[in-house]
Amino acid sequence: MSSLYLLHKPYQMLSQFTDTRGRATLAEAIDVPDIYPAGRLDYDSEGLLLLTGDGALAHRISHPRHKQPKTYWVQVEGEPEPAALQALRQGVTLRDGPTRPAKVRRLESPDVAPRHPPVRHREAVPTAWLELTLSEGRNRQVRRMTAHVGHPTLRLIRVAIGPWRLAGLAPGEWRRETLHAPRAQAAPASSHKRRRSRR
Repeated sequence: MSSLYLLHKPYQMLSQFTDTRGRATLAEAIDVPDIYPAGRLDYDSEGLLLLTGDGALAHRISHPRHKQPKTYWVQVEGEPEPAALQALRQGVTLRDGPTRPAKVRRLESPDVAPRHPPVRHREAVPTAWLELTLSEGRNRQVRRMTAHVGHPTLRLIRVAIGPWRLAGLAPGEWRRETLHAPRAQAAPASSHKRRRSRR
């Protein structure tokens, strides 16, 4: 059995435990020894981050060969037309080449925790929420894809990685699940100890 920790990484927190520049790190949210992130999430993004002390499990989660789909709720500038959504579904060509097709749908404003600091509100510019599911993980890919179709990302929340979901965790909270490995899509056997950040 292996332990996997699901953390709701807050906005403007690094996906690492130390920083020489005084920025917020995972050490402020989770105090479990000898674990590390299985993958990463950008400093200016929020949501689900998986951590474990099991190197084989981390590899199965994060290695591109295993193609764990990742789902994001994305607040974008403007109101995307159907053509923009279809372009994302078909894949767009970025500087590092064409992306794989994404699953995309419009969302009504989701019930999400306030962000600190909040997204800048502009009366003359509407915003919209999208749900995007990607099967690849390039650097800042969601932001680059939405910008490519004319709708810059304002807020980005990762809500799922493979079978693991953010549901029920507030920013800074985490929970532990016990997995019966090895399985690339291992399902949780049990869940323990939801805790809040001590920030």
